[in-house]
Amino acid sequence: MPTSDMRAEAEAFIAANAPKIKRRWYPRFHIAPRCGWCNDPNGLAWFKGEYHVFYQYYPFEPKWGPMHWAHAVSRDLVHWRREPLALFPDQPYDADGCFSGCGLEKDGKLYLLYTGHVDLMKKPGKPDRIETQALAFSRDGVHFEKAAGNPVIKLPEEVSTGEDHHFRDPKVWQHAGRYYAVVGAQTAENVGQVLLFESENLEDWSFRHVMAKAEGNQGFMWECPNFAEFDGHEALIFSPQGVKPEGRRFLNLHQSVVMLGKMDYEAGIFYHGSMELLDYGFDFYAPQVMQVPDGRCLLVGWLNMWESTMPEQEDGWCGQMTIPRELHYRNDRVVTVPAREMLELRKAEHSQPATDFDKEVSFPDWNRETGELCAEFDLSGARGLAVHFAAGFEDEVSVMVDKEKGEVRLSRKSAATGREESRWARLPSSQDKLSLRVFEDRSSLEIFLNEGEAVLSTRFYPKTEERVIVLEPQEGTVRMTKGVFYELDDIF
Repeated sequence: MPTSDMRAEAEAFIAANAPKIKRRWYPRFHIAPRCGWCNDPNGLAWFKGEYHVFYQYYPFEPKWGPMHWAHAVSRDLVHWRREPLALFPDQPYDADGCFSGCGLEKDGKLYLLYTGHVDLMKKPGKPDRIETQALAFSRDGVHFEKAAGNPVIKLPEEVSTGEDHHFRDPKVWQHAGRYYAVVGAQTAENVGQVLLFESENLEDWSFRHVMAKAEGNQGFMWECPNFAEFDGHEALIFSPQGVKPEGRRFLNLHQSVVMLGKMDYEAGIFYHGSMELLDYGFDFYAPQVMQVPDGRCLLVGWLNMWESTMPEQEDGWCGQMTIPRELHYRNDRVVTVPAREMLELRKAEHSQPATDFDKEVSFPDWNRETGELCAEFDLSGARGLAVHFAAGFEDEVSVMVDKEKGEVRLSRKSAATGREESRWARLPSSQDKLSLRVFEDRSSLEIFLNEGEAVLSTRFYPKTEERVIVLEPQEGTVRMTKGVFYELDDIF
């Protein structure tokens, strides 16, 4: 079907069905599909004075299908407008999906480099897919044309990616006047790896080297690789599949991690340290970064997890992005914090005076479906603190800080089984001061502790619009030195 026909069909379907979705769990300040399904953020770019975010999108059902690219644009990173769909699976090389990729500006045009996916009939010893990298461009940042020479990157003959032919999710950056792209892949032995390519013009690419690959328990496939630079450091960010749990680490089906290191452009190799989680919660995957003109490195992730129960599918939509976050290096580690622009969303504020409490407390002005909680605590008189985000016992989400263990525990009731499930993160032990910043948006929580030392994101699905935030001291008295709940504006 020609692109014009596909666009007309898709846009007509969205216009007819977006008003029909149920909005009980639909976010107010997170990017989400108007109807249908979304997953990975794509194409994060700064172009002609605006931020561009694309994402994997299937408009016709609230489940994964042949991928299109949806598109949102912002001048301030927090107030967004929706643009027409940018990419459609309408060519022989992307007939079964325009998979994940990136965006960047060059010579007054906005370029998108993405994976064209084609499904094959699975036969013994044969690949079940063809994945190549294709280029599209736009002069106005809205309407895109696919390059005549597509696909522009194919799997190098000297590289084997195993029988399933995983080769996807390109991310481009510029260095010393040349363009470099990383593409996720695996080895013939089903070990995750990232391949490095080089170009002068975005159209003609040469394979350089295996930039990095898994060692030990680091997964069988590395999806959505990103090369990031921030605060004088370089990092490889990616989403490895197949990492096995290690105690209380790596408990999600798939992970999203960062490796600090140094890029050797002569050799085409990234020399790196250990693999650390970017988010310790239940729902965070496929983050993509963007270098912006003021020097910051911003990150947006998918606020869901593969093969999880997603009750919003009943309502005609599924999936959402995280808020924009900044990457920083502090105290010998990578931290992520909400982008400073999030302050611009604040409206009414509901402050509480400093208070001591040795039993549960709550404040009526904080009991809202959406908003931002900012609080600071002195834990010197207690073992720790639990904060409960509740809409009835069955829907409660809790974050508990154990000062003596230097541990954070996030707990919720499983949407699939109703049983309690938990995730853990580390904080410096015996730390008396605790800061808490939480973004609550109908069916999601993004929790930032101590300015990004631990970040935990989760979806949850309250059965009522009623909310309550409960502070519960652990074995002693806690002093809240600051407590403010901000109402936040809608982003669309």
